[in-house]
Amino acid sequence: MNPTSSPALPGSSLDARRRLRELERLADGSADSVVDVLVVGLGATGAGAALDAATRGLTVAAIDAHDLAFGTSRWSSKLIHGGLRYLASGQLDVAHESAVERGILMERTAPHLVRAQPFVLPLTPLVSRGQAALARAGFLAGDLLRVGARTSRSTLPQPRTLSAVETRHLAPALRPTGLRGGLLSWDGRLSDDARLVTAIARTAAAYGARVLTRTRALELHRDGALVRDETTGQELRIRARTVVNAAGVWAGGLVDDVRLRPSRGTHLVLRSEDLGRLSAGLHIPIPGETNRFVLVLPQGDGRVYVGLTDEPVDGDIPDVPEVPETDIGFLLDVLGSALDVTVHRADVVGAFAGLRPLLDTRDAAGRTADISRKHAVLTSPSGVVTVVGGKLTTYRRMAQDAVDAAVTAGGLTAGPCRTASVPLVGAAGPRTLAGLDVPARLVHRYGSEAPAVQALALEDPALARPVVPGHPVTGAELVWAVRHEGALDTSDLLDRRTRIGLVPEDRAAAEEAARDALTEAAQVR
Repeated sequence: MNPTSSPALPGSSLDARRRLRELERLADGSADSVVDVLVVGLGATGAGAALDAATRGLTVAAIDAHDLAFGTSRWSSKLIHGGLRYLASGQLDVAHESAVERGILMERTAPHLVRAQPFVLPLTPLVSRGQAALARAGFLAGDLLRVGARTSRSTLPQPRTLSAVETRHLAPALRPTGLRGGLLSWDGRLSDDARLVTAIARTAAAYGARVLTRTRALELHRDGALVRDETTGQELRIRARTVVNAAGVWAGGLVDDVRLRPSRGTHLVLRSEDLGRLSAGLHIPIPGETNRFVLVLPQGDGRVYVGLTDEPVDGDIPDVPEVPETDIGFLLDVLGSALDVTVHRADVVGAFAGLRPLLDTRDAAGRTADISRKHAVLTSPSGVVTVVGGKLTTYRRMAQDAVDAAVTAGGLTAGPCRTASVPLVGAAGPRTLAGLDVPARLVHRYGSEAPAVQALALEDPALARPVVPGHPVTGAELVWAVRHEGALDTSDLLDRRTRIGLVPEDRAAAEEAARDALTEAAQVR
């Protein structure tokens, strides 16, 4: 096998040529062009539905108006939650489901992308002893969720209490005055949410799904959709026996009677040096709240994310949500309540916001933070299946339920769901991944495909250099994204296959390298 051209899972490569070829086959009007399931939306849930259906033996086309992970799925906290927050609010079913799905990702389907992340909740003067006792009980309850989900202790260590010295050792930026210690807990953390979506979509493609970006659904019907190829403007019909609407916050614009209450979650991007050495993430309690925290999330690439807000959004849904100054000020204020260093507005080198597609139930009132994160699968009178709500952690179960409904709605014959045991592209056991003779950072992003990415750099030393000073992404990763991950333009490369674009200054510096990667890949086609 030539590692520079053949990924580990045969048939998983996505590129411009494959997209065009498969779009033409769907439009040719032949009997073979009719698919069992058409999925609209290629975020985590839509890509998951494509994978679920394909692994059941169904023929699948999956489309998105923009790109893989263009919407909410790239704006998360990059966490795979075990459900503690939902346990605290009495949503026991959602909490258990989250813990189960976290274990599946960490131990079976994506151990290369999801790893254990330690978090410290500092016991500052703003955290009363009663609140600390409640938080401690919550972390122990979270560990019981881990047990109930049958996730091993070696995957997620036990929570414990820290002394003030231990707490400051893990997070030296914390203010020492009045610090009584801390609570250490563990959860799952993604190397990158957009990379998870890319892996899901490529795995679906390996099982035969036709994955088509830049293909906008104009109308949905029981028997397919009118779509437009956004690269050419050509309109065509994709015929299908059933349709799954997984368009997230845009789902209501495609199907009547689906009401959503979008909620905005904002994160700040800081340079790591502004917060000093962080060996763990932080849960910083929001003053006046009993069960809400601001998260400080070191990324290992010279950046730290700080989030997140939970604010209702009214009006039209933008393609890319804007970050209001009020959100930035709120997050900086909470940081200032616990840190010994002052983070100024000028230190915020980037910011991003995502919109959660929360289901608007008739009895929903008050804050979006109080709306259940349980997902819903709705079948319209026309037979279109819509999946909304939920969260990134439970994408696989959401996809399973959506495909179950689609099979019923379309009268399809399909096998049982298999995705709880289907490894994603790049997945391998811990020993295999540890034995790869490549930088650990590549393993955490590409898993068993990391040697193939590294081989590109070995063949061309120019591709071994970081494309932006101070950021680890290399030219080889950009070329790999064009050849195998379906990247079609510089935005795909900088904003989703890599996350260079989260910092505008870095994005501008990387534009030329992205254009070079697209040109290089075109020359070898």
